[in-house]
Amino acid sequence: MKTVSRRVLLIPFLVLLAALLVPVVTPASPARAAGGLDEAAAALRKGPVYVDPRAASQLPPERADALAKKIENSGKPVFVAVLPRAAEYRPDTLLRDLRTKTGISGVYAVELGDGFNAGADARVMSRSAVQNLVGAVKRSGYPSVDERLNSFVDTAVQQAGGHAPAAWEGDGGGGPGTGTLVGLGVLAVVGGGGAYAFARRNRRRRAEQERAALEDLRVVVDEDITAFGEELDRLDFRPGEPGADEAMRADYGHALDAYETAKSAMAAAEQPDDVRAVTEALEDGRFSLATLAARRTGAPLPERRLPCFFDPRHGPSVVDMEWAPAGGAPRTVPVCAADKARLDDGREPLARTVRTADGDRPYWDAGPAYAPWAGGYFGGGLLPAMLVGTVLGNLMTAPHAYGADLGGTDGGDFSGSDFNPGDFGGGFGDGDGGGFGGGGGDGFGGGF
Repeated sequence: MKTVSRRVLLIPFLVLLAALLVPVVTPASPARAAGGLDEAAAALRKGPVYVDPRAASQLPPERADALAKKIENSGKPVFVAVLPRAAEYRPDTLLRDLRTKTGISGVYAVELGDGFNAGADARVMSRSAVQNLVGAVKRSGYPSVDERLNSFVDTAVQQAGGHAPAAWEGDGGGGPGTGTLVGLGVLAVVGGGGAYAFARRNRRRRAEQERAALEDLRVVVDEDITAFGEELDRLDFRPGEPGADEAMRADYGHALDAYETAKSAMAAAEQPDDVRAVTEALEDGRFSLATLAARRTGAPLPERRLPCFFDPRHGPSVVDMEWAPAGGAPRTVPVCAADKARLDDGREPLARTVRTADGDRPYWDAGPAYAPWAGGYFGGGLLPAMLVGTVLGNLMTAPHAYGADLGGTDGGDFSGSDFNPGDFGGGFGDGDGGGFGGGGGDGFGGGF
C-alpha cells in the first residue's frame, strides 16, 4: 500500500512540474512567435528542421516532420531552415549568422522567401560540393519548397561528413516541441543522465555504421592481399640461387615482411581507417618486388612512384598522364605501362571496380569507406586533387565518418562561434548555386 500511495503522490508532482516547464518553451509574446535568428538557432540545436511561423505555409508541419526524420535517420549534421523575407534575416550574412548562433558544424540549407541557398563547414562538405549541389537543385526547377529541400537533403546526407548532434537523438525535428522539452525536464529531475543516454545511442549507431563499412571494405582489401600473395608465389627467385646478392635478398625479404604486415593489420582492423596500414604495406611490398626485378635483369633501379591510379594492384606507375572521369575535368594521374598503352590506343584503362548498391563501380565512384583504402596507396596529399569531381573526391575533401582525417572538427561537433567564415563554403554569388535567388535575387556576399 505504501508503494501505491507514493506513486499516486508522484503524479500530481509531475503534472505540476510539466505545467511549470511549459512557459519556458512556449512563445511568451506575439513578438517571440514571429521568429528570428535566435529562435531559429535554438530550434536547430534541438532538431534538424526549423520553420519560422510566418513561413509555415511554405513547409507544412507534417512535411517538416518527415524531412526532419529523414535527416535524423541519416545521422548526418544537415540543418534546414525555412524563413520569410524579413528585416531580421539579412541575405548577405544569413548563413554565417545562423551558423554562428547555432554553434554546430554542419551543412546549412535555408529557404528565404522564394530563394534558396546553402553553406557548410569545410570539414563537413567542400565548397565546390556545396556549390554544385545548390546549383543542381536550383536548375532543377522544383515547383515546391518541399521538393526542393528534399532533393537537397537526399544528396547532402550522402556526401556530408561527421555525425548528427547528440541532442537530436529522439527528437521529432521541426523545432523544439513542448512535449519533448517537458519530457526532458521531467527526466532530468527524476532520473538525470538523459543527455548521456542520447550521446551513447548516437555513438552506438555511428559504431554500427563503421562496422558495416569495414565489412564491405574487407572484401576489397582481402582481394588485394591475395593478389600480392599470388605475385610472391609466382616469383621464381630463391635467396640462395646463383647470382643472388645481399641487395636482392633484402628486397625479397622486405616484400615478404610487407605481406605479413598487411595480413596482420587487416586481421586487427576494427574500423575503416585501419585499412590504411594494410594498403601502405602492400604498396611498399610491390615497390620492393619492382626493385628486385630490376636488380635481377640489370635494368636501372625504378624511381619510387605512386601506384597505378586505375588499379594499385598493377604496381608502381611509370608515367603521369592526363585523364578525365565521365563528365569530369581532365587531371594528371600516375599510370602503369599497361594502362598507358591502353590510353595511347584510345581505350579505357583497366579500372579497379568494387561492389556497390548500384552494381560494380570504379573505386572513385564508390562510398566513403574507400577513402582510407585509397589513402594508404596514394597518401593523403595528392589523392583529393586526382579525384576532384568524383564521388570519393568530394568525400575526401570534405572528410567523412570513416577516417579521412585532414584536420578540423567533425560535423555535428559544437564549436560555438569559433569557426572560419572563409571556410564556410556556399554561394557563388552569381545566381548559379550561390545567392538567395528567386524573387529577391539578392547576391550572396559576406565572405563565403
